[in-house]
Amino acid sequence: MRNIGEPPPRNIIVRMPNWVGDLVMATAILTDLRRAFPEAKITAMAREPICELLEEDREIDELFTFSKVGLFSRHSDRRSITQKLREAKYDLGLLLTHSFSSAWWFWQGGVKQRIGFPCNGRRLLLSHPVPLPDNLEDQHLVVTYKMLLAPLGIPISNSKPRLFLTDEEKQEAQKLLRDSGVPAGATLVGIHPGATYGSAKCWLPERFREVTEELLKDPDLYLLYFGDAASIPVVKQICRGLPSRVINFAGLTSLRELAALIQQCSLLLTNDSGPMHIADALGTSLVALFGSTSDVVTGPYRSSGKVIHKHVSCSPCYQRTCPIDFRCMRQITSQEVVEEMQHILRQRHSKLPTLK
Repeated sequence: MRNIGEPPPRNIIVRMPNWVGDLVMATAILTDLRRAFPEAKITAMAREPICELLEEDREIDELFTFSKVGLFSRHSDRRSITQKLREAKYDLGLLLTHSFSSAWWFWQGGVKQRIGFPCNGRRLLLSHPVPLPDNLEDQHLVVTYKMLLAPLGIPISNSKPRLFLTDEEKQEAQKLLRDSGVPAGATLVGIHPGATYGSAKCWLPERFREVTEELLKDPDLYLLYFGDAASIPVVKQICRGLPSRVINFAGLTSLRELAALIQQCSLLLTNDSGPMHIADALGTSLVALFGSTSDVVTGPYRSSGKVIHKHVSCSPCYQRTCPIDFRCMRQITSQEVVEEMQHILRQRHSKLPTLK
């Protein structure tokens, strides 16, 4: 395959993934492109609302945002995307999505060189198809994304997912916490009990409740519950009747506000989810619970935290809902989760007493 990094591209567009966690993992690509082509204009193309995570990204020059649209959407919606692509005159496009439609937009939009994996019948739409790796299930998705840079002569690097928050956003998060009754100097633990993909990725609500009750035995701990609008009923159920040191933010934050609050936490307890990758990219310690998915492929990439995964015979199954007895998650006990959280909190706060 001809190396297309010479002469260096001047106008690059990167079609970012459509899921929060995948988009965060893909930010390492933006770092690699900026290092390789410091003079190029780099545009990240991302769907609303997850595009807001890239609003302060230092490695890009422009954010191309759009609403969800498919091949069978209104002609005017489809035309607006292709017209914008044509007007920008991109000489290189990198497709981190696998869909036929995303390759179709780049082809229709006149992107000169188009790099992507040749799946879902789109090989002919790509100028530089990159074969999917044979060991797809044995390597992290961050590495798989980086393999798409091979036609540009960019080797697999040590860059990591990252997110950028402004000082103002950090200050707003601190103010929100103060307004919610959190005193200065309190140790914050975040808990995210949901997962967008499906219930098979979610630990049992009653066990999140048990962990919360155990952590509350330390009077200096404040627990922040996070979640999207769909998780409001579950989080409300978990938090019902708990003391005011448990603060429910489910459905009340934008993605950037969520990220700023997660950064204030000493630790986040979460399923395999978008907020898990947000925490990882921001350097917040994690206890991450895996069942139906693979921590090898989509686990925290840079975290010093802990992944708990029982690796039962049917895992990873990648099902949205468990068709049998949910053994992968049921085998994770509240006690072991509390012990792992205690261990991380003691490491971060040497004076924190052991939680009983």
